[in-house]
Amino acid sequence: MASKSVVSDGEQIVIASQLIELGARLQVLETETSLSRERLIKLYKEIRGVSPPKGMLPFSTDWFVNWQPNIHASMFINIHRYLLQHAHMSGISALIKSYQLYLEQIPLEPNKAPVLSLTRAWTLLRFFESKMLTLVECKKCKGNFVTHAFDLNHAYHCGLCNPPARASKRLHCEVAG
Repeated sequence: MASKSVVSDGEQIVIASQLIELGARLQVLETETSLSRERLIKLYKEIRGVSPPKGMLPFSTDWFVNWQPNIHASMFINIHRYLLQHAHMSGISALIKSYQLYLEQIPLEPNKAPVLSLTRAWTLLRFFESKMLTLVECKKCKGNFVTHAFDLNHAYHCGLCNPPARASKRLHCEVAG
């Protein structure tokens, strides 16, 4: 029987704690740490004060290509790729740092969740790893945006350069409200 490392166990608890504080769901914690489900539930309750939410994780690439989610997903994935290339980060530490940097860049209203949750950011990375989603350069602004991997994007214009008609109404309501 192999002995458990106390240091390794402590590192896993630190990672799980960071993920919980950022809003990770239990399924993400189970995948990204080696802690048992029971320990993760106890840790979640200790940090959040409530049981972890139940239910399935989101599983649709379509969410990431809709107008507002696409802008947020694109910002996150570009931050993540930058950290992978230039900060020599990888794995779960790159996810955590990318998400923290993403949160620093978006204005959050009190008691309102960010458009891109940590769980969705984690899912986004899985879609990129499985080559279901990719980045395409906008022909106007030259930014890189999330699209379906097999879409025809030879003349792609992002949601910032070519917002849908409903976007101006939404922005007006958010500013007025």
